[in-house]
Amino acid sequence: MISILGCGWYGLALAKALLVEGELVKGSTTSEARLPDLIQAGIKPYIVSVTEEGTAQASGFFETDTLIVCIPPKFRSGQTAAYLSKMENIIAAAIHHNIGQVVYISSTGVYPDNNQVVDESVLPEPDEASSAHILFAAEQLFMKQTAFKTTIIRFGGLVGPGRHPGRFFAGKTGVDNGRAPVNLIHLDDCIQITLSVLKQQAYGFTFNACSPSHPQKQVFYTQAAMHAELPLPQFKDELNDWKTVNSINLGRILNYKFIVGDWKSCFAENKF
Repeated sequence: MISILGCGWYGLALAKALLVEGELVKGSTTSEARLPDLIQAGIKPYIVSVTEEGTAQASGFFETDTLIVCIPPKFRSGQTAAYLSKMENIIAAAIHHNIGQVVYISSTGVYPDNNQVVDESVLPEPDEASSAHILFAAEQLFMKQTAFKTTIIRFGGLVGPGRHPGRFFAGKTGVDNGRAPVNLIHLDDCIQITLSVLKQQAYGFTFNACSPSHPQKQVFYTQAAMHAELPLPQFKDELNDWKTVNSINLGRILNYKFIVGDWKSCFAENKF
């Protein structure tokens, strides 16, 4: 039994893939309007609300073998201070219900733009005043638990069906940092990496999850806008703060091979 806390863009797609694999899947949403989508997909639906005060849940959601936590931090809407309290309440619920394994979905945003190539051997050192610091602190909250095993998956920028990158900068001018490398991952790889963790019982690890292809921002997003037939963006031909996020653990531990390892092929195969 697998419970997915947060059946949004990634969570719902993951749930559908797990159902194909023959798994029993419980999925949560905070909106009653989303319940029909979960039911139609074959997911056992629950409304679960995680707040600073606690976790309001329909009975049974946390009665599971494996919990996948994929709740967007929503830092842009001013919820930074509340995020760690929410994660602590999720951890408390997992412990109370004797959950064995947790997969926590994080972000490569935990690495600051320090003009370097990073992988899992590099300890993130985000500025303490940044939202990235909160996200890294949340990772540590999960990893230090001994009542259950945790794996962290740090996704790069998410693209795929419903998130065409051509829309991100379409028609914009004077976009900064045009020569910076992109750190993105396609939904297909998000799903298959997660399935690989679950199938191989690869718990207790941290995985960076970005496509190994890191073209310049101006090259990639111009090509993406062309593919989407949208107005082309204009970038400043400059290189300011940047990072390139690689993974050593996906290959070493999971023997994982990327589905989208080349963005040119991704556009050619119309994977958006």
